[in-house]
Amino acid sequence: MSLIADKFNQLARREEGALIAYVMGGDPTPEDTYSIVDAVAKGGADIVELGIPFSDPIADGTSIQAAGVRALSAGTRPGDVLEIAKKAKEKHGLPIIIMSYFNILFSQGVDNFMRQSRESGVDGMIVPDLPFDEVGPYSVTARKNALDTILLAAPTTSPNRMKLLASHSSGFLYLVSLMGVTGARESLQEGAVSL
Repeated sequence: MSLIADKFNQLARREEGALIAYVMGGDPTPEDTYSIVDAVAKGGADIVELGIPFSDPIADGTSIQAAGVRALSAGTRPGDVLEIAKKAKEKHGLPIIIMSYFNILFSQGVDNFMRQSRESGVDGMIVPDLPFDEVGPYSVTARKNALDTILLAAPTTSPNRMKLLASHSSGFLYLVSLMGVTGARESLQEGAVSL
């Protein structure tokens, strides 16, 4: 059983939900990110999700886009975020998830990047722009590298597609509760809470 699945099982036995804290790796600098991860771990996060800054973050709202710009301006590279993951895992032992766009994996070689991620203590990956046709091969490569495949399901996902996503997901299935990009909202869409 993966560390992520084990964490969810522990929380379920206590009838608790998981607090997954998102931190943009390298924002405002890679060095500062260590103290931010320390703070969220000490503050009670069950899982830490580290974002890898990317120049074209199509699924991110303005807050995360701005964090990515600051991180890129500080010279943050994917390897820097993996080093943050490694130190966070060594210090806190929490499950670590990487959120990255597919281009970063593709440009470095998916298997190679996953292997490096696993060696850095990463437990799972979220790739919001993973092409649907790549889900099968991607999940096979992730399993080979002992990484959970955390796929996203939108409010518009059909039942058949949901079954396919669930069959290739591990750790958990990320249910997107809103249409559009991430970010603060004054209210939730009708039906988001009752999913």
